[in-house]
Amino acid sequence: MTSRKIRVGCEFVHVASVPTPAVYNVQVLDTPRVNLLQESWLNDAGMDVEQFTDLYANRGVRVMLPNGESLSKYDALVEVPDELDEADSGAMQCAPEDIPGEYLVYTLPSRYCPSDVMRRHAWKLFGNKPANYDRVQDICDYVNGHLTFQYGSSEATSTALDVYVSGYGVCRDFTHLGVTLMRALNIPTRYVFGYLPDMDVPPDPAPMDFAAWLEVYLDGRWFTFDPRNNARRKGRVLISRGRDAADVAMATTFGAPWLKRMTVFADEVAS
Repeated sequence: MTSRKIRVGCEFVHVASVPTPAVYNVQVLDTPRVNLLQESWLNDAGMDVEQFTDLYANRGVRVMLPNGESLSKYDALVEVPDELDEADSGAMQCAPEDIPGEYLVYTLPSRYCPSDVMRRHAWKLFGNKPANYDRVQDICDYVNGHLTFQYGSSEATSTALDVYVSGYGVCRDFTHLGVTLMRALNIPTRYVFGYLPDMDVPPDPAPMDFAAWLEVYLDGRWFTFDPRNNARRKGRVLISRGRDAADVAMATTFGAPWLKRMTVFADEVAS
């Protein structure tokens, strides 16, 4: 299998009036499809980085933002396979009684994914379709067609139901709505947050940003789906997984510093 190298990372500039504890969730997960070759943190003097792992096995760091302006930068080099996301139109949904116990949490409602509220609607739309990979893709097609991508159209508190009603959202909203509809159909689905470079696709004219997609458990393994782009892609670099965006926030501050600037990069490099 051939592979390609990608440089990913981000930069945060915060301005704090008092020393403020913060958590960053932006580090690459070393998964079977992503080989982490090297990584580094660049922080202003006096900012120690403490590594930890959360209950979803995501890699986070804790820092103390100093008084005034401070810089935190994460930089990593990864190797990814030169192939699209895996697909299998024959993969079937597991019966609820066959879902592994550790994955049952991904069938339940969560803060941004009120699958209990949208259950009746989901079954009305998709309940008569075969319980397989193609039904999951049908849900992604529906979400992609129902929502219009628009920056500033939703807020940090917007749920899948909110954006379903408004018809507008950003990538996290597309993902939340997809997760919600699938969980309403008893399909284990988890929210995924990561870097998504423009590999073998037309470059997005908007500045690079973090991306959100989802993973669905079918036939004993997890498959990647992307309601926002609604296409199989190359080069996904996973940062973290969870029930929804509340579990995988890129930055959490225990205070009220001003985020003066945030920059994200995900670019292919010559091998």
